[in-house]
Amino acid sequence: MVRLLLAWAVAAPLLAGCATTVFNPATNKPLRPDTPPGMDAPQDILGENTIALSFSGGGLRAAAFAHGVLRALKETKTPTGDLLDDIGFISSVSGGSLVAAHFGLHGREGLDGFRENVLLRDFEADMRLSLGNPSNLLRIFGGGLNAREEFGDSLDKHVFHGATFADLYKHRKPDVRIHATDLYNRIPFPFIPRVFSILCSDIRSYSVADAVVASMAVPVVFAPVVVRAYPENCNEPLPALFQKIRDDPDASRVLKAAEHMSSYRDPTKVKYLKLVDGGVTDNFGLGTIAVSRAIMNTPYAPMTERDAVKVRRLLFIVVDASRGPSGDWTMQEYGPGGVDLAVIAGDAATDASSRFAADAFGQMVRDWQESLVSFRCGLKAEDVARLGGPKDWQCADVRFYLAFLSIDRLDPAYRSKIEAIPTRLTLPVEQIDDAIEGARRGTLALPRLRQYVFERMK
Repeated sequence: MVRLLLAWAVAAPLLAGCATTVFNPATNKPLRPDTPPGMDAPQDILGENTIALSFSGGGLRAAAFAHGVLRALKETKTPTGDLLDDIGFISSVSGGSLVAAHFGLHGREGLDGFRENVLLRDFEADMRLSLGNPSNLLRIFGGGLNAREEFGDSLDKHVFHGATFADLYKHRKPDVRIHATDLYNRIPFPFIPRVFSILCSDIRSYSVADAVVASMAVPVVFAPVVVRAYPENCNEPLPALFQKIRDDPDASRVLKAAEHMSSYRDPTKVKYLKLVDGGVTDNFGLGTIAVSRAIMNTPYAPMTERDAVKVRRLLFIVVDASRGPSGDWTMQEYGPGGVDLAVIAGDAATDASSRFAADAFGQMVRDWQESLVSFRCGLKAEDVARLGGPKDWQCADVRFYLAFLSIDRLDPAYRSKIEAIPTRLTLPVEQIDDAIEGARRGTLALPRLRQYVFERMK
């Protein structure tokens, strides 16, 4: 590896001039005059009892871990079925997006075959991975080792079967939000109608596989996924809050960053967005929920009014499949070096931002519950009836629960096994099964899940 890195350093100036151009052409389409404002995205889908999930990144380890969570929810019975029926919302990043999109498209019917058809698939068989291959070195300098044909085509053909967001929205529930990173603006990019309307693009025709590839596109390993802005095709103005944020010197840094999306309407600044792994900016996909609440500027956002009236219990489970610190370089004076140093530094940055996001999300959930209760208790009886409220309406009868499931909180036997699983797109069957079973057991042991089920049974 040392010789290879030295060779790279010597050859870099020469190779940069003859690099093989690698990129993913933009495939998103512009808005049409008849495109509905909401682009047919699901609305009013929450019930009295609702579960929201956040799936982190981490390659197939994260996908298997998230699958184990779904298995646990299916195993937990209710008077009318099981807890899979309660899932109303999934936010996902990177490897977690593979599970979120598949469940959004196929629901419980696709759950039983997910292990064999997806998790045990050898995705790396068609990928370029060798750093010693001269042609691969040229591709790195030209944009990335792999483009859509090395990974995205396999996902589209074997996992999502050509599905678009229009197909995803036909299922209505759950509302799935896949996250990538806008590399230039350094902000999360959620694949949702609201963001595509800022791009003046119609998300309905966009490939689900392309969104998942963008969410999983680790820089260098993958070329960025390209999305085009169509400002000339817009049929609605930018959110008024963008100007308010721009003029407010005291606006939070998170909102200031989100305001960068207004550049999507400026053809002198942005023609093409370059999207990479969502974990680069937010490994839980939680930040955009807070941003959505601010942009929509309602006490119940991102819920709808009807959702706000119907819901009584909301359990949010944040699923963290990232690994903790590893390596033996703390036991010696030298190291880490080379590639290890770059990888460890990247992991440190991702973990630090994720911890801050998780802590901030906890406070946001508490504020969200309070503002929701205030909204509900300010409604008139005729408003409650119009919005579908129950006959035994109690405005303050709302309870939010927040649970964190992470590898470091598992039973020690499973924790050590899963910590050893690398972040790859091909894994042996025993590691896949360990990740599934560890997450299943960990989910069933969550105190907040037990509390939610107990309250639900009353």
